[in-house]
Amino acid sequence: MAAPALSVLLERSPASALYASAADSSSRSGAWIAGSAAGGLVLMPVPRLRRSMSMACLRSSARSLLRAAATKNPTFKSARVQRGIVSRQTLRASPLSRSVRALGSQSYFSNNLLHLRDSVSSRVQCTLAAQPQDTMAKDEVVKEGPKEIFLRDYKAPDYAFEKVDLKFELGEEKTLVTSNIRVLPKSSGAPLILDGDSSLKLVTLKINGSSVPEEDFKITPRKLHLTSLPTGPFELEIVTEIEPQNNTSLEGLYKSSGNFCTQCEAEGFRKITYYQDRPDVMSKFTTRIEADKALYPVLLGNGNLIEEGDLTDGKHYAVWEDPWTKPCYLFALVAGQLVSRDDTFTTMSGRKVVLRIWTPPQDIPKTDHAMKSLINSMKWDEEVFGLEYDLDLFNVVAVPDFNMGAMENKSLNIFNSRLVLASPETATDSDYAAIEGVIGHEYFHNWTGNRVTCRDWFQLSLKEGLTVFRDQEFSSDMGSRGVKRISDVSRLRISQFPQDAGPMAHPVRPQSYIKMDNFYTVTVYEKGAEVVRMYQTLLGKEGFRKGMDLYFQRHDGQAVSCEEFMAAMFDANDAKFPTFPLWYAQAGTPILTVTTSYDADAQSFTIKCKQEVPPTAGQPQKEPMLLPLAVGLLDSQGNDMRLSSVKDGASLHNLSSSDGDFTTTAVLHVDKAEQEFTFLGITEKPVPSLLRNFSAPVRLVSDVTDDELFFLLAHDSDQFNRWEAGQTLARKLMLDLISKQQKGEELNVNSAFIEGIRSTVTNSSLDKEFVAKCMSLPGESEIADLMEVADPDAIHTVRRFVIKQIAASLREELLSTVEENRSSAAYDPSHEHRARRSLKNISLSYMASLNEPEITELLVNEYKNATNMTDQVSALAALCQNPGDARSQALSDFYDQWKEEALVMNKWLALQAMSDVPGNVEHVRSLLEHPAFDIRNPNKVYSLIGGFCASAVNFHAKDGSGYKFLADIVLELDKLNPQVASRMISAFTRWRRFDEERQALTKAQLERIKSQDGLSDNVFEIASKSLAS
Repeated sequence: MAAPALSVLLERSPASALYASAADSSSRSGAWIAGSAAGGLVLMPVPRLRRSMSMACLRSSARSLLRAAATKNPTFKSARVQRGIVSRQTLRASPLSRSVRALGSQSYFSNNLLHLRDSVSSRVQCTLAAQPQDTMAKDEVVKEGPKEIFLRDYKAPDYAFEKVDLKFELGEEKTLVTSNIRVLPKSSGAPLILDGDSSLKLVTLKINGSSVPEEDFKITPRKLHLTSLPTGPFELEIVTEIEPQNNTSLEGLYKSSGNFCTQCEAEGFRKITYYQDRPDVMSKFTTRIEADKALYPVLLGNGNLIEEGDLTDGKHYAVWEDPWTKPCYLFALVAGQLVSRDDTFTTMSGRKVVLRIWTPPQDIPKTDHAMKSLINSMKWDEEVFGLEYDLDLFNVVAVPDFNMGAMENKSLNIFNSRLVLASPETATDSDYAAIEGVIGHEYFHNWTGNRVTCRDWFQLSLKEGLTVFRDQEFSSDMGSRGVKRISDVSRLRISQFPQDAGPMAHPVRPQSYIKMDNFYTVTVYEKGAEVVRMYQTLLGKEGFRKGMDLYFQRHDGQAVSCEEFMAAMFDANDAKFPTFPLWYAQAGTPILTVTTSYDADAQSFTIKCKQEVPPTAGQPQKEPMLLPLAVGLLDSQGNDMRLSSVKDGASLHNLSSSDGDFTTTAVLHVDKAEQEFTFLGITEKPVPSLLRNFSAPVRLVSDVTDDELFFLLAHDSDQFNRWEAGQTLARKLMLDLISKQQKGEELNVNSAFIEGIRSTVTNSSLDKEFVAKCMSLPGESEIADLMEVADPDAIHTVRRFVIKQIAASLREELLSTVEENRSSAAYDPSHEHRARRSLKNISLSYMASLNEPEITELLVNEYKNATNMTDQVSALAALCQNPGDARSQALSDFYDQWKEEALVMNKWLALQAMSDVPGNVEHVRSLLEHPAFDIRNPNKVYSLIGGFCASAVNFHAKDGSGYKFLADIVLELDKLNPQVASRMISAFTRWRRFDEERQALTKAQLERIKSQDGLSDNVFEIASKSLAS
């Protein structure tokens, strides 16, 4: 699954503001007991309750006691009691509470009784302990308190589900779901515990065709417990009633723009029916879908369509069969008014696969790029990894309301529409690139995630980290490898490094969670991909391919853990790296400090390494990790030196290959707290190029001088390190200027830095997109992360100052760059044309900082004459830097032109939200009421609210208005869509990085959120961990 690209996680570059893409329930003692059915609970003060008491007796006692309580105490005659709701205050004030408290340890549980959790915050409920199955109604449900789940507690399931037959009767008011499961017991006597949700209404429960007696099952708000089960295989039938049209969480089965669709990862299937909702329960699924034919002419499911036809009353049906076993998180269903773009792909074994991309009719013209990307990804996976698609049909569906980026359901991928739909007029180059990457990502999951899946959700990076690495490699091969690497590392630094240093820090494989949705993180995804990349760095590309082949050979059709992947990699290459598993177990970003020295007499160059892994929550002490350090040495002419041998302590390693080929990059294995490496045969003092291609996800501190950094910027053959040299110089410059700004001293930019930028801009031999990357200064959030106490105002002032100084000094060069790269030719998304637009538009952004009339006129002309969305929105973003009539008129014109295009309107919202105009919070608040915004649509929330959080000067306004605004939104969102709310509250997690005044303001909002009644587990987890940091 592709995680959402939140504006709040992305940093703006000068080129554009829109690159964003009581006791435990098992206890038998306590103050009271409660029976449960259909999510309802009954308080039962039973002075002489006995283990041997029959169920009928228990129910009778409950009725009698509640009637007596209502008779003797007027408090219990209120309307709220009649509805089954009793407040804590009412209980405490009543004779009933004294009876309850007197019970002590004499209270016992029967099979369908449970102890009422002490975490119920504001109300408890009274209903009958067991209602007949056919009248189980959806009652108000007691909110169970958050429960932390631990990796160490993993236990394999007691029951296997061999086959699952599902039937969906889709309706406008309710939907009936019938589940017939072939159950195989793996141990005798164990209860079968199925996951569920308070929104489910249980209609029927049968085993081998017979209704389950009331004493043999129990329903709690989140579980269905079954006991007294057959010892051999049996058939389990469950019928549930759900209301997809009222499901605003966008998990399980819900409606989007009138169509039915699903999202089941990680734990959404339990919102559809009771099931073992865990990835290590793998089954073969058959799905029958019935619906009104006029309203829902298209019915899609996993696998192959094996039957379809008409029914009475204007309905029709379709039956889909998936021949491959899968966990329920890969289940999918779509029904609605859709049409498809069709194509075919012939696999390497000669099979023809039908490809279909489904959208509403008006959007079909925007699916061409997605189809080309799908075909390219299928071909690439065969060529690079030898992996062939395994069915005859592959469907992709685009939906406008989707929490995540996309979902890899077997043969029925469901995508956020922004990651499918593109046309030159409505999508930017960044959109095109994102579509290509995510289409590839979801397709690649067919093997890395579907054919081999996760044993449990703690192993999420097993599929996501690996598949992110694969989509990164795919996109690199489709475009510029160096530019793609720079983009990936930038995202890692902007979003993952701060997470590693904050309250939500966790290892690539987390040790615990309260809500799994909160761990679809940049650590699991992006850092997880870096861990996978280190396998390739250590083993080489051929060795990595050997490891992948062995992984599939051993584990096809299995649910496994990260250890199995690691074993396959190392076994296939007869390699041993004892400390490598720490990458899965330790949180935090390692700090690698490197010092160097040259011995002219010995002709040797020594690199001394010292590593430290900072303490994180729950992990105060860390062990040294294996850090692959890729090193190159440049001679005085800027050429790579040949590296023949290197000493690691007493060990001498020959760096030449067996056929005598030399290397210019050596990968050093830094696996001790302190370590020394010496290159031999170095005939002159070199300039070291350290951590080439960002060979390990670390913070590098080195003694490389500014002069050497300028030399690397001009000559390094490693494109990433050439860019990194400029970024290091920029970071040092900006931190120095921030210190001066805070002291009230005069600011100035040294001429060497300006000339370094000039030489890069005017170097025609360089890839233009690479030049644009080199022109982009480190973002405000990255600089804030380097400061002991972040000062958003000083950071913003300094960054704008540096941009303006560069623009003033390079005015003629920038104007020439704009002129030379302007084009009226038809839009072409290829790398060559994307690079040209990228360089032109970042030059425009720099020029906008000058805020001069002739420059404003230039920007207006660029906006009006743009022939594609990339150029138009980039010119608009440049205009939006400065308040005034030109900005207002352009925003108004853009809205009038594109108000019918929802995805384009998201850009319009984001541009205004990300503005650094003082006091912008009130304008953003007003946009909440604008027709272009809908708080129920995640894309619009990410654009407007996420965009606002990306404006550091407004989000971190000294008066706290930005913090209050976000808290208001989080509380409103949490009632509708907890998953999106939790992503928004993440902007608060680094609150301790700021000054005391801002800390106090943020803390007040976090406490306000945490104290809210009915808060979701999603938001509670992040709020509580943030406050505890």
